[in-house]
Amino acid sequence: MNHVLIAVRTGGFRKTKLARHSSAALSTIAWVTRFSSLSMIERLTCHVMSCAMVQLSTKTMRARACIRIKSDYRTVVLFLVVAVLILVLRNKTPCQFQHEVNSTIIVPRVSTDPEAHRGFCTLQPLSANDALEEHLLLDSIAWPEIPLLPALLSLENTSDPAHSTFTILPGRGGGQWHVGDQLEVIIKMSDFQGRPKTSGGDFLLVRLHSQKLGAGVAGQVVDHLNGSYSAVFSLLWEGDAQVEVTLVHSSEAVAVLNRLTSEQPDRIYFASLFRSGSISETTICNTCLRPTQQPQCNYTDLRTGEPWFCYKPNKLSCDARIDHAKGGYIQNITDIEKKLFQSGVNMKVYIRASGPAKVTVLPKKTGHSEMKCNSVKCGPSGYYYQGAWRALGGTTVQQFNISAISQCLKRKVVHMYGDSTIRQWFEYLNAALPDLKEFDLHSSRQGGPLMALDNANNILVKFRCHAPPIRFANIPTSELRYIANEIDGIPGGYNTVVVFGIWSHFSTFPVEVYIRRLQSIRRAVKQLLERAPGTVVIIRTANPKALTLYETITNSDWYSLQRDKVLRTMFKELNVHIIDAWEMVLAHHLPHSLHPQPPIIKAMIDLIMSYMCPQKGG
Repeated sequence: MNHVLIAVRTGGFRKTKLARHSSAALSTIAWVTRFSSLSMIERLTCHVMSCAMVQLSTKTMRARACIRIKSDYRTVVLFLVVAVLILVLRNKTPCQFQHEVNSTIIVPRVSTDPEAHRGFCTLQPLSANDALEEHLLLDSIAWPEIPLLPALLSLENTSDPAHSTFTILPGRGGGQWHVGDQLEVIIKMSDFQGRPKTSGGDFLLVRLHSQKLGAGVAGQVVDHLNGSYSAVFSLLWEGDAQVEVTLVHSSEAVAVLNRLTSEQPDRIYFASLFRSGSISETTICNTCLRPTQQPQCNYTDLRTGEPWFCYKPNKLSCDARIDHAKGGYIQNITDIEKKLFQSGVNMKVYIRASGPAKVTVLPKKTGHSEMKCNSVKCGPSGYYYQGAWRALGGTTVQQFNISAISQCLKRKVVHMYGDSTIRQWFEYLNAALPDLKEFDLHSSRQGGPLMALDNANNILVKFRCHAPPIRFANIPTSELRYIANEIDGIPGGYNTVVVFGIWSHFSTFPVEVYIRRLQSIRRAVKQLLERAPGTVVIIRTANPKALTLYETITNSDWYSLQRDKVLRTMFKELNVHIIDAWEMVLAHHLPHSLHPQPPIIKAMIDLIMSYMCPQKGG
């Protein structure tokens, strides 16, 4: 078998040498080697084994025969490679050699990571520093290990909010709580048979609120990995404060969500229309596009390196692509797995208290020192009181009426980029400001671009959706713009505001896809702030939402939470402002919604304006 190894290596070397004349040829030969030469190698193995039989008869014959076989092998392999290469070119296989990137049909690069459940997701290569950052980010969001689900999973053995409880622990002052203290709650999870859970991984959300005071604040959850959890709240107002604990997903449900991302990152798929004259064709597109015998068009962005692929139409070229749209959804979970996502049963269900669920908070003690911490996310970013959002950390949130908003926006250009949750802010300003008139760009309301102008006050507000993946309908390819590229084209300055939010449409993909998108945006933001330090940059986070089975499988709060943590960490060193939509929705009494209700949007706008036009001395 030594001869076989030598022959294969020699043949591989010759293929590489031959392909040096063209990088495109290298891709084609690799394809040929992978799919076309296996049977040839097997035949050559038989020849070498025959050669080994000859060795038993005579040493001289053995040496000459093996040398001849090796020589013949080299000739045969070289001849076959060239012949197959000619045949491939003649029949226009997936590796046609064209100069324009947007008209090149290639087999997408595939991750070689053996753990990469993302096998057919194209991930652009990273620098050493970016790769290290990605590794640290993935470690930071790693979910507690969940025991393997049995093949015959029973709902009775999964986390049940009805059998679970929480208990308020005594305060450090002997049962009394004061403003500035922390309130701690212990949560005990049990299954549907009432048996205590012995492992962690449940996804819980907690908040402290007072309906009478119009107050609310999000809490933090600590998983003790044994079926018990701690919830910690900052006490920020005097009066009543009631604890609310919600099971969003059981650990078993989280395991299913994780499996879906591993095995089916393409469960949301996209489509593009190709047209030339009277001929029209529609094909499937994605970042994670499964390799088939059908050629692919490569639409990777030349500046950011963001990958995007479509299956090539049968009759038209890749250049004939005219639009982008959400294609559909493939649901592939078992009936028992569906039972893990039942509203009112085990998804977004309140957990009851085993004792009192409310405490009375007394005024702050004289000389009382508040707890300090240095982590990226330590304590709440703010809280509601009397219906208004109060930010913590130094920003004074002003209440802006219509006149104050117009005055704040005067002589400013506001660039908004992202998904529909950013478009919601554009729509709010457009509806609220009577002198801000929308200019009809004859674009779709969903994807934009949209533009509104107040000529008297010299105000310009613009919105544009981010580039794929984006689950909007019929966006012309000419309007598909990457946020990083758009920011690169902004001069910046004290009269310029850049607002963006990007998270919801990345939920079905591996987190690595999201990290790479943010890395390119962050580079653009950093360069913008270097050339124009006075530019105001505002970033919107993810937020909890109402969950149906479809929403959960494609856009669960668990997916959003992971991306939210990544975004906060990646931009913490830059001079940017964060609109903490996660806490602003979680802390409010209104139901969770992908598009928060008007009172929450008003609170967000007040915070945005407070960043743009800070109170003097505040």
